[in-house]
Amino acid sequence: MRYNSLNQYLRNRFGCKVYKIAINGGFTCPNRDGTIDNRGCIFCSGYGSGDFAEDASLSVSEQIERGKLKIAGKMPKADNGKKHPGVYTLATDTRNDLVIEKRQSGKYIAYFQAFTNTYAPVERLRQLYMEAINREDVVVLSIATRPDCLPEEVLELLAEINEIKPVWVELGLQTIHESSAKYIRRGYTLEVYDRAVRELRKRNIEVITHVILGLPGETREDMLDSVRYVGESGVQGIKLQLLHVIRGTDLAKDYENGLFECMTLDEYTDLIKDCICVLPDDMIIHRMTGDGDKKTLMAPLWSADKKRVLNELNRKIFS
Repeated sequence: MRYNSLNQYLRNRFGCKVYKIAINGGFTCPNRDGTIDNRGCIFCSGYGSGDFAEDASLSVSEQIERGKLKIAGKMPKADNGKKHPGVYTLATDTRNDLVIEKRQSGKYIAYFQAFTNTYAPVERLRQLYMEAINREDVVVLSIATRPDCLPEEVLELLAEINEIKPVWVELGLQTIHESSAKYIRRGYTLEVYDRAVRELRKRNIEVITHVILGLPGETREDMLDSVRYVGESGVQGIKLQLLHVIRGTDLAKDYENGLFECMTLDEYTDLIKDCICVLPDDMIIHRMTGDGDKKTLMAPLWSADKKRVLNELNRKIFS
């Protein structure tokens, strides 16, 4: 089975590996400030799903520089044993079957991740977004938001920036099922999502949709229906996110009270394989699992071993 991974897509598009840096723009959310609710979505941590984003008190540029330092620690070592500050790609010399390491300047995605990243006056958004895209090392601006937080003036700003560098808008749909949407306190209808996708695509803005797999009460077919719907909705990418139970959330209370169980690793990897089968061949799969903060993760604990999860996914998908 073949699928379009984000890593390969980025290599094809930009010629090297591209790293994502999570940024905290200091936003809030209408589901937290009382506009819709003040409790947030039932699964959302106190960091607004931006647990790995940088410190919001820092400027965008400072956050990017901090993110680059973290990434540099994961890169291949030079001959002298020191870490390189740049990005590396591997190229094969077919004349003698040698693998050659080539150094390239770093390329990054500025990912506004924490809370709702279009939920602010448009001039503030302009200032933050422009600070990110004006950097030569940033090749994509990625913005996580809610479909009900895309007013006309924000859409026009995104369209303007999209003429300078690619803009990706990540929409947190999670599920197409109304009963599940009410349970997680999503706060908008499916029609709002559809309208947001139409407006963004009308402006040639690429859209990535988040879907949570394993929501309480949903069957395997319910989850596949959500994934199938996203695949037919006209978006370019999808993030398949395992349901994480995070301490301190209302979801954690339901879990502690025995109201639902989380999927096993085997169930989840089988489901991911089926999800890939119902998606269009050209859909970019940005994520097949997720990283929960190990300090606050309550369940499923197997998801904390990312290497094990990815190995099992690869075994299932390519078997």
